[in-house]
Amino acid sequence: MSMPTSPSSAGAPAVPVTGNVVAIKNFAFSPATLKVKVGTTVTWTNQDADAHTVTSAGPGGPLHSAALATHATYSYTFTKPGTYAYLCTIHPFMTATVEVA
Repeated sequence: MSMPTSPSSAGAPAVPVTGNVVAIKNFAFSPATLKVKVGTTVTWTNQDADAHTVTSAGPGGPLHSAALATHATYSYTFTKPGTYAYLCTIHPFMTATVEVA
């Protein structure tokens, strides 16, 4: 009995990534959905030549970075469970989410 030679990740559905870092590159947040536990500090790093922000999508949200220059970072510690949608206010098409459990 032979085993298939295709990669095991082929056709796998996209799932939220766990960890505590988000890269800002190619005008996108990577990963687009990050799952963390309460008390986790997440750090965003701008890897683009253009400036970007990390800003909560709704009013009253906790994320409010300044414009991040290339290689600049922004960190936030999530203390309450919930889903935190955010965007870059300079490039509003750049959106992502942090899910805190």
